Amino acid sequence: MVKEFKEFAMRGNVLDMAVGIIIGAAFGTIIASLVSDILMPPIGLLIGGVDFSNLFITIKEGATAGPFSTLADAHNAGAVTINYGTFVNKVVSFIIVALAIFMVVKGMNSLKKKEEAPPAVPTTKDCSFCFTAIPIKATRCPHCTSELGART
Repeated sequence: MVKEFKEFAMRGNVLDMAVGIIIGAAFGTIIASLVSDILMPPIGLLIGGVDFSNLFITIKEGATAGPFSTLADAHNAGAVTINYGTFVNKVVSFIIVALAIFMVVKGMNSLKKKEEAPPAVPTTKDCSFCFTAIPIKATRCPHCTSELGART
């Protein structure tokens, strides 16, 4: 059983998939940081000084009554909240990751199309008498003046 698992794990596509998952997880943390630390603060500033990570709705008060100025204060008080600002950050992260994956897939598809291009249609043929390259539709060789007919 261990031998079969080892054979399965050592297949090329399984290793490729594992590398892809690891790189994808690392890419996800980078994108999360990009969204929460670089993109959302200027957007919040343009909207009017809104910090998206602290946008929430209190459903149930905690040990101390609100209003709470930050999400951390609400959680420390034991309040139940809907964190829609965090959700917006995650949606923006998802859109960026989806766009990046779309670009990678599009690039790979264009590379595959180039590899799968049909062979070029020949435009010349060789004269069967003098072996000179001539246009494919020619009926007489311009070099040796032989009639080509059905022999070529």
